[in-house]
Amino acid sequence: MALSSRDSAQKRAQRTRTRLRKLANGRPRLSVFRSSKNIYAQVIDDERGVTLAAASSLESGEKTQKGADKDAAARVGALVAQRAIEKGVKDVVFDRGGYLYHGRVKALADAAREAGLNF
Repeated sequence: MALSSRDSAQKRAQRTRTRLRKLANGRPRLSVFRSSKNIYAQVIDDERGVTLAAASSLESGEKTQKGADKDAAARVGALVAQRAIEKGVKDVVFDRGGYLYHGRVKALADAAREAGLNF
């Protein structure tokens, strides 16, 4: 029986997380969720099961700004990096969540790197 598109996406995301667990070495995970209208990012400590920092495109004060473009993703990446660094987290592993490393996901990752996160 063929998997639904949602089941396939969950399987891809789980495969990515399994590989990251092997590489993590105690580092928190920068997780990305991309919806059709917004983008979200969290820095998660999997050992303790806590979210250390989070940001989303819904937080921007202006309602006129789009939340589903590369500029919004870059703002979210810089914001989550700033919040993580304030909490004392500099090194993370990047969890793209099964999404291709392209477009909004890549823009978020690049902005987080420029803001000071290492991955």
